[in-house]
Amino acid sequence: MVLIFALVLANKDKPEYTTTRDTGVEYENAKVLAVTEDNSVIDRDNEDVLRGSTELKVEILTGRYKGDICFVTNYFSALYNVDVKAGDTVCVRIDTTGDGIYNCSIYNYNRVPLVIALVVIFFLSLAIIGGLQGIKAFAGLVYTVLCIFGILLPLTLKGVEPIPLTCAIIFFTSVVCFYLIGGISRKTIAAALGCFSGVLIAALLAQVAANIGGISTFQMDEAEALLLLKSTTAIKLRGLFTSGILIAAMGAVMDIAMSIASALEEVHNINPERDAKELFKSGMNIGRDAMGTMANTLVLAYVGSALNMCVLIYSYGVGLRQLLNTDFVAIEIIRAIAGSVGIICAVPCVSIIAALLYTRKK
Repeated sequence: MVLIFALVLANKDKPEYTTTRDTGVEYENAKVLAVTEDNSVIDRDNEDVLRGSTELKVEILTGRYKGDICFVTNYFSALYNVDVKAGDTVCVRIDTTGDGIYNCSIYNYNRVPLVIALVVIFFLSLAIIGGLQGIKAFAGLVYTVLCIFGILLPLTLKGVEPIPLTCAIIFFTSVVCFYLIGGISRKTIAAALGCFSGVLIAALLAQVAANIGGISTFQMDEAEALLLLKSTTAIKLRGLFTSGILIAAMGAVMDIAMSIASALEEVHNINPERDAKELFKSGMNIGRDAMGTMANTLVLAYVGSALNMCVLIYSYGVGLRQLLNTDFVAIEIIRAIAGSVGIICAVPCVSIIAALLYTRKK
């Protein structure tokens, strides 16, 4: 109920794109009935991508023009290559310019079925292999996604400070996720508090490094579009950079926090006579083995997301001094290092909290 109330309150006065009888841009599904003319050729010099165009006869399947038949030209280039045949379903863009007058063009492949199929595969994998715990983990993921897209984004757009808002959402979502996995117990309390501590340390380091290095949202690729958005909304841009690091580090920190808390619970159950100091040492030993792979996971995730840019930078033969002073590289380094430090610091945080909770007399 609290989540529903928060979602309703946050999305009140949500910006919406409206259409009228004689204006509007819509994206609808359409079925390719036939390829009436094929003027495409294969570009052998550019990895066999298509060039040229095809003439398509399509039927609009959704929206206010459902059932209409249109003839559209599907252009091919190295960057735009939607190769379809008769029977395929595509996403089309419909630009209405008058009452009943519109232009139809090919926008992209219809990827909605693919996305749904991938989510179903992910859910089935969790349910089959993880059983009830897997289903609970999926429920926690859905809760997290709802909080980010249903609360964080609209409130940020309304001018709420991004960093405190992100911290609050991370705390509550981690508590809910851990509760779904392990209920109310010392293990989940230790994991939630340790996770939150690690994420806060990551945010603090990222903010300090960004201030020293002169990095903010204004140095990011989306800065120009966000500045245009700021002219019509109350959004505050400076905290978005750190908020993004908080969200990116959250998953990996939650992983290692629950792993250590769970392992220490098993150690304590096997030998309840161990004191807090011994449990803390055990947690540190377990964490040392896990933090290396977790840090690698986070760093490699950032490198993978920026691989295309890395290839371009390497191909230009950029010098080390220029490279390290480039906004893009500095941003990615701060992201990766801050998130990794958050993972590393989560280990002692979870270990000491779990050790104190497990050895505390009821």
